[in-house]
Amino acid sequence: MKAVAIKGVRQFEIKDIPEPKSDGKKVIIEVSKTGICGSDIHYWVNGEPKGLVMGHEFAGVVVDPGDRLDLVKGDRVTALPISPCGECEACRNGDVQFCPKTWNEAVGLSIDNPGGLTSKIAIRSDMVIKVPDNVTDEEVAMVEPLAVGLHAAHLGRIAVGDDVLVIGAGIIGLASAEFAKKEGASYVAITETNKARGEKAVDLGVADEYYDATDKDLVEKLMAKTNGGFDVVIECVGNGAAVNSAISMVKPGGIVVLVGVATDAVPTYTVMAVMKELVVQGAIAYTYNEFKSCIDLISRKQVDVLKFVDDIVPLERVQEAYERLTSGTDAAVKILVDPSK
Repeated sequence: MKAVAIKGVRQFEIKDIPEPKSDGKKVIIEVSKTGICGSDIHYWVNGEPKGLVMGHEFAGVVVDPGDRLDLVKGDRVTALPISPCGECEACRNGDVQFCPKTWNEAVGLSIDNPGGLTSKIAIRSDMVIKVPDNVTDEEVAMVEPLAVGLHAAHLGRIAVGDDVLVIGAGIIGLASAEFAKKEGASYVAITETNKARGEKAVDLGVADEYYDATDKDLVEKLMAKTNGGFDVVIECVGNGAAVNSAISMVKPGGIVVLVGVATDAVPTYTVMAVMKELVVQGAIAYTYNEFKSCIDLISRKQVDVLKFVDDIVPLERVQEAYERLTSGTDAAVKILVDPSK
């Protein structure tokens, strides 16, 4: 079957890979839609690991239910793409994102477990979740990034009336801003270097105002706007400038949630965090319950995720889609892939 795999720095290739075979345990699904994630973009930009077939945000149809007696061929499903052990303290507490084995065999993130940039994938049966009939494939493929935003908002402990700043208007930033509103924030601002994306955040209704992240007077403007800083800052970029902006613009005693992933060391002003007595909170993925909650929210029409979807492309246009998402000028934040096209 055809798959899109990393070939080199900012380069994909379409190649043939073996179809997954039934082992009596894993669930085999035919992929309907898969999303392009920011973490996928990091791998593509770096060109490693070569041969990786990405795609950990997906919707699909059961081809083989494996050892799941409650599933039958034809059921529509999604899954947490992770590989927690199920036995450690974190797993027992429902915090599967902390398990030391969570990413070892993650679908679309590990070389031996191809993701949704192909037509069929094999999923650990305990991670598979059946989806309601009233949720479309496009909506199902948006559950995973939505859950990341929900987790970030939860960790920010947002209270009714809070001022919240979201740094970065990619899909995770937009999802975080959406949930900041739902948690009761009275004012949500978003900063972004890409003007088209920043303005889009306001147009979609997830942010009240957009500010240019490259503005040399940004900190001064936002500190004045909030009379001394934001209650919560959710950082969704992962570079030094973004992290330091977060620490600069949160008020004393406030919370900074670090969602963006920085693979290199980030120099920062720890004295400011100390003097302000900040809570600097890391955020990784989501809990099992948050993932399921996002399915419920979409099914009950409490969240409109389709407003975030900019395009749906076939495997042959994945390279083009990644280039568009990293252009720095395009308004697109989420492009889905349909392997059947």
